[in-house]
Amino acid sequence: QVQLVESGGDLVQAGGSLRLSCAASGRTVSMGWFRQAPGKEREFVAAINWSSGATRYSDSVKGRFTISRDNAKNTVYLQMNSLNPEDTAVYYCAASQRSPIATIAHLYDYWGQGTQVTVSL
Repeated sequence: QVQLVESGGDLVQAGGSLRLSCAASGRTVSMGWFRQAPGKEREFVAAINWSSGATRYSDSVKGRFTISRDNAKNTVYLQMNSLNPEDTAVYYCAASQRSPIATIAHLYDYWGQGTQVTVSL
């Protein structure tokens, strides 16, 4: 069992930046970030492979968000720049034991509790 603890969510103005962190209690194959806005389905944001550092992004965040990892700290980060109100959501960290880098939620085995990101005009 791997525990995931997210932090870094906050209220920020449009155009601003935030960095989310996800500390994992153990090592898995890959990590991802998803988000869920009120009344919407959970959607993929970004993913990273622990070993290779390969990354993948959704089209909606590509060029604005960067996922990275610190192997020594077992921590994954999501740097979010040029935020806009459409980025407002609860952001979830997830870990996969099975997939080298996944964009689909059901390929992830462990989930964090979520952290709220609110972007105001």
